[in-house]
Amino acid sequence: MIEVLFPVMSKEDPTTEGVVATWFVGDGEMVTEGQLLAEVQVDKVSQEVLAPAVGVIRLLVEEEEVVRQGEAIARIEQ
Repeated sequence: MIEVLFPVMSKEDPTTEGVVATWFVGDGEMVTEGQLLAEVQVDKVSQEVLAPAVGVIRLLVEEEEVVRQGEAIARIEQ
């Protein structure tokens, strides 16, 4: 199992929280390495999150749920 982490977007304060603005995949879907999974936001800055591996995605957070940078937002089961 591989964790998909919320990227650290604020180097000054890595404990800053953000949200998953949009999921582009659904729980239980097959994903491929490099596939666009989500768009995340910290303050007014957004970033895309890509799949680090092939497998079945298990979402751990909902859209607009507050998450600390560096925490797992999903898992990929291989």
